[in-house]
Amino acid sequence: MATKDPTAVERANLLNMAKLSIKGLIESALSFGRTLDSDYPPLQQFFVVMEHCLKHGLKVRKSFLSYNKTIWGPLELVEKLYPEAEEIGASVRDLPGLKTPLGRARAWLRLALMQKKMADYLRCLIIQRDLLSEFYEYHALMMEEEGAVIVGLLVGLNVIDANLCVKGEDLDSQVGVIDFSMYLKNEEDIGNKERNVQIAAILDQKNYVEELNRQLNSTVSSLHSRVDSLEKSNTKLIEELAIAKNNIIKLQEENHQLRSENKLILMKTQQHLEVTKVDVETELQTYKHSRQGLDEMYNEARRQLRDESQLRQDVENELAVQVSMKHEIELAMKLLEKDIHEKQDTLIGLRQQLEEVKAINIEMYQKLQGSEDGLKEKNEIIARLEEKTNKITAAMRQLEQRLQQAEKAQMEAEDEDEKYLQECLSKSDSLQKQISQKEKQLVQLETDLKIEKEWRQTLQEDLQKEKDALSHLRNETQQIISLKKEFLNLQDENQQLKKIHHEQEQALQELGNKLSESKLKIEDIKEANKALQGLVWLKDKEATHCKLCEKEFSLSKRKHHCRNCGEIFCNACSDNELPLPSSPKPVRVCDSCHALLIQRCSSNLP
Repeated sequence: MATKDPTAVERANLLNMAKLSIKGLIESALSFGRTLDSDYPPLQQFFVVMEHCLKHGLKVRKSFLSYNKTIWGPLELVEKLYPEAEEIGASVRDLPGLKTPLGRARAWLRLALMQKKMADYLRCLIIQRDLLSEFYEYHALMMEEEGAVIVGLLVGLNVIDANLCVKGEDLDSQVGVIDFSMYLKNEEDIGNKERNVQIAAILDQKNYVEELNRQLNSTVSSLHSRVDSLEKSNTKLIEELAIAKNNIIKLQEENHQLRSENKLILMKTQQHLEVTKVDVETELQTYKHSRQGLDEMYNEARRQLRDESQLRQDVENELAVQVSMKHEIELAMKLLEKDIHEKQDTLIGLRQQLEEVKAINIEMYQKLQGSEDGLKEKNEIIARLEEKTNKITAAMRQLEQRLQQAEKAQMEAEDEDEKYLQECLSKSDSLQKQISQKEKQLVQLETDLKIEKEWRQTLQEDLQKEKDALSHLRNETQQIISLKKEFLNLQDENQQLKKIHHEQEQALQELGNKLSESKLKIEDIKEANKALQGLVWLKDKEATHCKLCEKEFSLSKRKHHCRNCGEIFCNACSDNELPLPSSPKPVRVCDSCHALLIQRCSSNLP
């Protein structure tokens, strides 16, 4: 007799114990019919068996004080491989009563069972054997095929509902001993057990079908609710589009009014400019004959008027551009009327854009009114300047006349002095009186000159005010340019919203396609359930060999049910598909049923 490898015997024993514990736990849980708690004996034995399986072949890690041999290391590695396991790891570390790594590992197993993801977590761990080699020996159960078999058996535990309290339980000091008395049974118990197993299998099939039906009903109800919500949102969007249409009509009326007002304003400003140009030209012609200082002042005024006319022309051009931009907005709004299936967010954005455009129009209208007021004030200032200049010219003429008269009087006086020296001596009293009168006239002339200086100062102040007004107008033009840029940004946002609307429409179409596909799948599942109700399925555990070729089943040679007779065959003996009366779609059928069905079809043919 050849001696067997003791590690292989240990792995086989642990695998058999895992099968027995998982099988007993599922059967007892289904018969129990309620959620399991931590005091349930089969559940406690299952955790003990899993702990022994995970400890098999574990490497011993040396420390300064003692040897450490725990299963918390490989279980902690699951967090890196499976991101959803991070919640379990964090909750296990936050538990206050756990002090040892073994207690954390036991808590981790209980939480994974409650989440129904123990099989998924351990499958990710078994696949990465290069990482497991750091914790396990090469002959360990988790490194061999037995580990994959145990992970496959753990999938059946997803049927169980467990509610375990991990906080109050002392997991650090528990002693894991397998109770074999739970798995040793008599012959009578075995017969009853087989009957119970058959009943449990039928109940499992029934529960599975009921769960499928419940899930399908829940998915159908959720899809109906989504369809209702989409219909409600569509109705709301249609109402909001109607409101938006009314707002667009109102904005169009306001735009027409603003255009008419702008035309009137432009006509008035042109008339005022023509009148001011004619007046300025006449004034310049008169001022050319005056002094050089007045000529410079008038030239500066003329330049300022030219700058103002250029600014007016720029404002008019900007208004024309804005009118064209408004036309583009109207075209864009007409295109938006066609998009009925647009969502609330896009409509809200359109509302905000319309309000901003309206605010911009109001600001432009206010700015135009302000510019009109400024023009009126400037016209008044120009009229005042004209009056002042007229007064100054009249005063200058009077002063010149007086100066000429005074010079003539002085010449006459000198002639008279030369000619009538003797008479002057006699008439000195009268001459002194005349001199005093002339002195008075000189004082009056000096006062007139002071008044002229004051007039000049006032004119300079008025010119400075006009310069300030021109700088204010330039600032307003810069603000108008910034408003243009904002309007272009709004157009870009509008195009982006259109793209989002197109993408959402595509998503809705894809949702509709998925809904139709899900309805077809539901119908197929219902038909398959009807077909399954009339058949008696052979259990997987009872069949160990294929019925036709009589070959033993293994991991590579899988089991397959025939949908007609319910027997179990291998893949080679059941690779045919035919439509059955219970299901219109082709399903898996064994070779014998395939031959019988083809004969029946040929015999039924004329």
